[in-house]
Amino acid sequence: MQISALFKLVVVFVLMLVAIRRDISLGSTFVLSSLLLGVLFGLDAASMAVSVLSSVLSSRTIALCAVVSLILILSTSMEVSGHMKRLLTKFRGMVRSPRVNLAIFPALIGLLPMPGGAVFSAPMVREIGASTPLDPHELSYVNYWFRHVWEYWWPLYPGIILVVALADLSLWAVVLYLFPLTLVALGAGYYPLAGNRLCREQAGETGRPPVTPFLRELIPILLVIVMGLVLGELFALLLPEQFPAKEAGLVLSLAAAIGWVWVRNRVDAGTVRSIILSPRLLGMIYMIASIMVFQGVMEDSRAVEAVSAELKMLDVPLVAIVMMLPFVVGAIVGITVAFVGSTFPILIALVVSLGRGDILLPYLMLALVSGFMGVLLSPLHLCLQLSNKYFGASMREVYRHLWLPSAAVLASAVLYFVLSLLVVDSFMR
Repeated sequence: MQISALFKLVVVFVLMLVAIRRDISLGSTFVLSSLLLGVLFGLDAASMAVSVLSSVLSSRTIALCAVVSLILILSTSMEVSGHMKRLLTKFRGMVRSPRVNLAIFPALIGLLPMPGGAVFSAPMVREIGASTPLDPHELSYVNYWFRHVWEYWWPLYPGIILVVALADLSLWAVVLYLFPLTLVALGAGYYPLAGNRLCREQAGETGRPPVTPFLRELIPILLVIVMGLVLGELFALLLPEQFPAKEAGLVLSLAAAIGWVWVRNRVDAGTVRSIILSPRLLGMIYMIASIMVFQGVMEDSRAVEAVSAELKMLDVPLVAIVMMLPFVVGAIVGITVAFVGSTFPILIALVVSLGRGDILLPYLMLALVSGFMGVLLSPLHLCLQLSNKYFGASMREVYRHLWLPSAAVLASAVLYFVLSLLVVDSFMR
């Protein structure tokens, strides 16, 4: 009796989700899932070893680990050196409207990927919110929602870097295509603040601080974006076949930004050592490598080919799979990197095998937004837990504010997907 390929894949996912819920590290979870996947789809020990080794040592894995590691080093450096706090301090007073400030402060914190980063902006949101009639549930929602408006495209988020690496796409093509989703998130999230309950001006403040000190503190982030974009395109043009042409610009720009933060803030050698040797950083490298192993075993075992053949027979709509799988996993684990790492290797191969590889990016956009909505609504999301705890807000009341903007973003992603397909079809005629 032959076991269904879909059933085998479900078994792998169940193991993965159980391991995550039992607090097994994401790296170890992906390693165990890779081994089970290989066994279920008929890889022998020698083939498994070759697949694992080639995945770990591939230039794509090494480049991805380097980029994600440098992003975490930059984020941690700005946090522990006080640079991020100074950036927010320099911004204070530049905008008078409390409703805008309520959104801007968590959004500024959101430029850097920090686990539980919502608690960093919470004191500022509470201080500004004290002059408004917003209740603790609304303040927690604002703090939580605007902390995450960049995660659809911002190139400092490991989830975006991982999507680019798994799909082998241009980072800046992904960034430009996904950027409009942040505008939708800002508009949808701002709706509860748009009423007449909030005053237009901060009481008791006169004059505005100069912009230059704020821009000076923003230099590390500007370095990554501007320098990374220019160098990335230059290397891709001059060294299209060389390792790692696409990632080299980002690596160099991140290194320059880290150097700037260390010098500007006089970070001592002991602090630098603790940042570089952080267990969290080593755990992230392990996790990225294990995700690439998972993708490698998926390809070498021909698991996706078997699954796609069964889906064709069952006539399951591809769009339904692309939306539901990331959403469910995101809602269960509450971590973006986890749903990207576990579902995107399958979805990318599935889209290509079903003859839609020429329009891969719209499918990935839809999968990313669906998964991220699951993450935002997940009760396991650390930022949601910390924000609610800080403001003394109940999960049920915060969900009452969350569901409408989440539905608006998801509906916009579906509309964007449909329009993208229409545009592609019109060009192909």
